[in-house]
Amino acid sequence: MRWPRQLMSLLLVLALLVGPPVVLLSLIGPPTLGWPTAAQAREWVQNPLTEQTLIAALTIAAWLMWLLLVYTVTIRVLTRLRATVSWLRRMPLPTPLQATASGIAGVAVFGVASNAIAAPPSPPTQPVAAGSLDEAGNLTPPDGDVLADEGISVAGGWLPREAAEQVSAAAALVWLRRRRSYRPRPPGPPSREDTDLAPLPPTVAAVQAALADSTPPPTELGGASAGSSLLDRPTVGGAFPRAGVGLTGLGAQDAARGLLVTSLLAGRHRPTVSVVVTRPVLAGLLGPTADTLARCLPGLAVINNLGQATGLFFGDHPGHGLGGRDQAHRDTQEGTGPPSPTLIVDAASATDNAETLASLAITSAAVAVLGRWPAGQTWQVDPSGRTHHRDGSGSAGPRMCVLTQVTATDLLTVIAHPDPAPPEPGTSGPPHSPAEAGRSPQWDATAQDHPVCSGNDKRRLQLRVLGEPTLLLDGHPVEIRRTAALQALVFLAVHPDGADTRQLTDAIWPGLPRRSLTGRLYTTLSDLRTTIRSTAGVTIIEHSDDRYRLDPTAVTVDLWHFHHAVHDATTAVATDVTTWKAVIDAYPADLAARRNWPWLDPIREATRRHVIDAHAALAAASPDDREALAWLQAGIRIDPYNADLHTRAVTALITLGDHDAADHLRQGYGRRLAAAGIRPTDPAETTATLTGQPAIRTR
Repeated sequence: MRWPRQLMSLLLVLALLVGPPVVLLSLIGPPTLGWPTAAQAREWVQNPLTEQTLIAALTIAAWLMWLLLVYTVTIRVLTRLRATVSWLRRMPLPTPLQATASGIAGVAVFGVASNAIAAPPSPPTQPVAAGSLDEAGNLTPPDGDVLADEGISVAGGWLPREAAEQVSAAAALVWLRRRRSYRPRPPGPPSREDTDLAPLPPTVAAVQAALADSTPPPTELGGASAGSSLLDRPTVGGAFPRAGVGLTGLGAQDAARGLLVTSLLAGRHRPTVSVVVTRPVLAGLLGPTADTLARCLPGLAVINNLGQATGLFFGDHPGHGLGGRDQAHRDTQEGTGPPSPTLIVDAASATDNAETLASLAITSAAVAVLGRWPAGQTWQVDPSGRTHHRDGSGSAGPRMCVLTQVTATDLLTVIAHPDPAPPEPGTSGPPHSPAEAGRSPQWDATAQDHPVCSGNDKRRLQLRVLGEPTLLLDGHPVEIRRTAALQALVFLAVHPDGADTRQLTDAIWPGLPRRSLTGRLYTTLSDLRTTIRSTAGVTIIEHSDDRYRLDPTAVTVDLWHFHHAVHDATTAVATDVTTWKAVIDAYPADLAARRNWPWLDPIREATRRHVIDAHAALAAASPDDREALAWLQAGIRIDPYNADLHTRAVTALITLGDHDAADHLRQGYGRRLAAAGIRPTDPAETTATLTGQPAIRTR
């Protein structure tokens, strides 16, 4: 308990306030009033160190220390009183109607028998990226739904942790595919406008940030355990009764979207169909983007009616449909059978085709009906995804993934167009999916006229963001306590013109309400500025007109030096090998290596592409084939996923007559893509066909 410690502290303070005056007055008496006379002054000058003068000096020192203590205590008390008064002013008082209602409720509570009532927890008023902010400015999981239900909340829905991890993995795969498809071009200005560098939707960034900052709970999924004996067909984030399930309630549509997204995510690495849905249902779930997404989502089969579902699942010949495979052979080959395809239909179709659906549910598919289904179980879904059986028992079912239309479309972006066509030479690829069309990068890393590091640079602070982000003072690292502060420092480094409060909060804490983050950002940056000022005696972060920026006269940034090298190489009058080498030398490692901040991917990839362009330019300009091969191999070390560099290197090896090395490089590249989960569709085949050389196969 805290009150004994508080009482002891109060008694100690009172003793320090009362004890010294009592001792001084009882032993020495009250202090002498008035100034010393001229005679006393002359006597003190002639003989300053006497017993009387020493006692007087010690007495004066004791009284001064006591006065300092009184002053300190008084300031602390006034500060606490001011804070208390301010809190009381902000505390909302109940209106007369609220007071009357509270009184009636109190009478009702004390007037009834004391029976325990288990009420389900109310859904969150505003779903955001799961977690709260700790004292270090980092996102930490709360003690509520995230730990109990093992899920991630975002603006517009809730996802099981497994689905959130699949979203994060799919987002990472998007950037690997973009790296694979990029074709080097003549080096250009530091500010790139490649269309395939558009950032992923904010919902994806919120999932990545929440997942990175949360810790897995130690226990199994709590909500899904209720009624698990009735659930014997596992699916993503829950389970289905063998006879299928109907979905009703305010969250039924959102739950159907969640089922669509999680099933497609779970089956994105399998060539078979993961979701079968009727066209009217898909239009109701996804809105205007339904037709576009239906053409570019792998694993999605859209049917006009349930009559087509029978042919799709069973096929025209035995063994050719989705449900006609030999289960034992499949289990032997794969170790375990993949989840059954998910079939989503409306209530009218279910009523008209009850027998067909019952047969599919038992043998081939996990059937979900939007509405009541008399032939099977019906779950009532609330907006937070919690389910309750509508069989009269009211027992709780598993918590389902729930997503709004916008949120579901954003998440489907990461699996749409998994293998885009290669871009034309000299340009970058098209937008990764229709949902990304029209989106523009939210960053502008341009080369500014900032001074860069030189041999006689007198600035003591250096910020390294290429590699592990580190702030150095005279070559020694400066400890930055807050992860959010380090992230803000790197964000300002890649935005030399600065960033406002909105840009910083959206980048560091995506998905959280902006109104609750302004104070947190101010605290984070204030702590960072205090740390740097106390360590180096300077302030490197300027704040003017709600815009933060790094002071180029107080700190050097290696990324700015890299941008200047790129600018020099692109503005040179004639091709100069030294300018391309300067770009490569200024790039020791990837931008903020090993950091997985969602806002970082477009900027990191743009920076890497400048270095790839430089390697390709040096290889193309080299008169010696072996030297050109060496530059290509160095570029592959920078980006081991780029198909164009591998194709050029294989071609160079074949030209040199080293066919074994060419085969080894080709096979190693295929294994690397397969390990990353990239399908064998390879834009390098097109390039190899143009050059008349064997293509790099991924299998």
